[in-house]
Amino acid sequence: MSGASVRTYPRTVALGVTEVELRYMRGGDEAAVLAFARALPPHDLLFLPRDITHPKVLEAWRSEIERGAMTSLLAFEGAEVVGCATIARDPLSWSPHVAELRVVVARTARGKGLGRVLSTDAGELAVASGVEKLVAHMTPDQVGAVTVFETMGYRAEALLRDHVRDSDGVKHDLVILSLDVDRFRTRAAAYGLAESQAP
Repeated sequence: MSGASVRTYPRTVALGVTEVELRYMRGGDEAAVLAFARALPPHDLLFLPRDITHPKVLEAWRSEIERGAMTSLLAFEGAEVVGCATIARDPLSWSPHVAELRVVVARTARGKGLGRVLSTDAGELAVASGVEKLVAHMTPDQVGAVTVFETMGYRAEALLRDHVRDSDGVKHDLVILSLDVDRFRTRAAAYGLAESQAP
């Protein structure tokens, strides 16, 4: 993927009989994002570093976007947020070439390909900004999400035992998947895959 191929936003995506609009998260989206987050199953929030159902966390999230440490794409069906993809990157860390990709999709929008669309678009944005490696965190029992990432070229890199604890105090493992962008491009070229298939 080249920088010239990065998409522009907002853009409309057809998912079967449904259309969603993808655009960058901005000020004024807090209420819609909060409603989206609070409708997610609690287990879906475990792989996120913070609980996005709290207004203070959303406020910090917006601040991170404003200072350029995060980029978030929202998927809207009408006025309702049905999906979100966030790229988190710390250019002042020891790993400025690495970004974490976080994707969550509303229950009502699953099984339509929205997770793949968000993952691909966010991946393209990350690579265009100079990211060389993408990582994604999830619990191993989130089979659908793990499968989507693996079909995009991500591979399991680590399993952290009892790493997250849910609101009931139950501990869960956390799997870390990663994608080495240059390695994926080289392998894709060797197998004759279109560049657009890589994030």
